[in-house]
Amino acid sequence: MNPDKPQFTNAWMPPGPALLFCPADRPERYQKALERSDVVILDLEDAVAPESRAAARESLIANPIDPDRVIVRINPAGTGDYRRDLAAIAETNYRVVMQAKAEDPQSIIDTALQTVALIETPLGATRAHEIAAAVNCIGLMWGAEDLVAGLGGKSSRFGPDEDRPGQYRDVARWVRSLTRIAAAAHGKFAVDSVHLDIPDISGLKAEVRDAVALGYTATACIHPSHVEHIRDGYRPSDEEVAWARRLLDAAAQAGTGVFSVDGKMIDGPVLRQAEVVLARVTPTAPAPADDA
Repeated sequence: MNPDKPQFTNAWMPPGPALLFCPADRPERYQKALERSDVVILDLEDAVAPESRAAARESLIANPIDPDRVIVRINPAGTGDYRRDLAAIAETNYRVVMQAKAEDPQSIIDTALQTVALIETPLGATRAHEIAAAVNCIGLMWGAEDLVAGLGGKSSRFGPDEDRPGQYRDVARWVRSLTRIAAAAHGKFAVDSVHLDIPDISGLKAEVRDAVALGYTATACIHPSHVEHIRDGYRPSDEEVAWARRLLDAAAQAGTGVFSVDGKMIDGPVLRQAEVVLARVTPTAPAPADDA
């Protein structure tokens, strides 16, 4: 088996940049979450108490929503919940899962589903490239809190009395970068982690801007109030769109090679950046106002 050869000829991609987590044991929230986001992550893991997971799986089966806009987060490989999660998903039309605490490429292959691998443990971080190469891994996401807990630490971010309040500590930033690089190296999409401080909109916006600059495809969130800020961050400005179109028009006229626009030399890498900007011009409907 060639781990670099995609198993899925039409691999799923997020239809928009805002991915909203929803506890799978709250079926009354499924449709509402779908209406407020681009993709719903129906969560069978951390958002559900262990004693409620059987009921959550029953709810997953009994309350279907659009499978093209759903990821189901399953429990870590090697657990009974993992096997029971996969058995429940087999009774639905959902075809994309997110494997929590991914650490072993074989466990990704064993899902037999299109899988987003969640890199959130020390071992998972050291194996990110191997995991990204798995035949049915279609994307990577990373998580800070389980990562730091696995290190024996107590906080993924600097505190209010430290030099960089609210920002990720260096080890978390390293795993964030590693996840993005591993995904790009194997042609998979990457999802940035959630911003847990819900009222901190300025911090959220800064992280989304950084994610876009690094080529992330989407950002996950745990509250619907974050959705429109994520969409705004991924949506290129009118100035960016005009710049990209001007460069690509100039490239078409120049033919091949290096050329100049507005006094600046333009070559292949800059043109690819312009193409990425235009690829992000995908209109999305505004999220309804939060009335929760």
